[in-house]
Amino acid sequence: MAAFQRAVDLGYRYLETDAHATADGVVIAFHDRTLDRVTDRTGTIARLPYDEVAKARIEGTEPIPRLEDVLGSFPQARLNIDLKDAPVIGPLAEVLHRTKAWNRVCITSFSTRRLAQMRARLPLYTDQDVCMALGPRGVMALRAKSYGGPTAKLVRLAATGVACAQVPYGLGRLPFVTEAFLAQAHELGLQVHAWTVNDPAEMGRLLDLGIDGIMTDELITLRRIMNERGLWRGQGPGGG
Repeated sequence: MAAFQRAVDLGYRYLETDAHATADGVVIAFHDRTLDRVTDRTGTIARLPYDEVAKARIEGTEPIPRLEDVLGSFPQARLNIDLKDAPVIGPLAEVLHRTKAWNRVCITSFSTRRLAQMRARLPLYTDQDVCMALGPRGVMALRAKSYGGPTAKLVRLAATGVACAQVPYGLGRLPFVTEAFLAQAHELGLQVHAWTVNDPAEMGRLLDLGIDGIMTDELITLRRIMNERGLWRGQGPGGG
């Protein structure tokens, strides 16, 4: 929870997290599939009850937050949620239903199938439009179209009911986000969010191109660069 609090204290209103479900269906805001790498416990989250996961401490000190607690603790924030596994889909829908947070989340995944499963489940819980990101296949079709590829129909189909494309800022030494890519996305009504951008020069390049969102670990650096361009609209120190 401390990382979310730091971002909010710095003035950020858009937060990002991965989501996993425990064996008994509790959704947690955590990146890894296992506890092993960054906590003082071990085990696969999907195979452990929440009571066990709740005992884990990140770097030995910080408990793993439930997604429901993150949503409740920061009611003014919008949350980008990455579906890390299929078992989290149902429990996540239940959390969003209980918290009525439909209008302040955006759901994304590296799996086109998981996104389709989530989209199919949403009408069971709400008739509101819920922000969904373009799946990997749609992203690649969009990129091919930006290079002149004959995929216009596929891109339009993939973008139906989608609000944004969340993409890497580059592939190796080559930029992924280009002026043509942004133009193609914007023509379809899609925002473009780039991850994970920690280099100041790359932040500047993307902002100058007209990127709609940047995911970063370097919160102070991004805020400074946005302030320099008159783009910062945060609520904390230095905010507009």
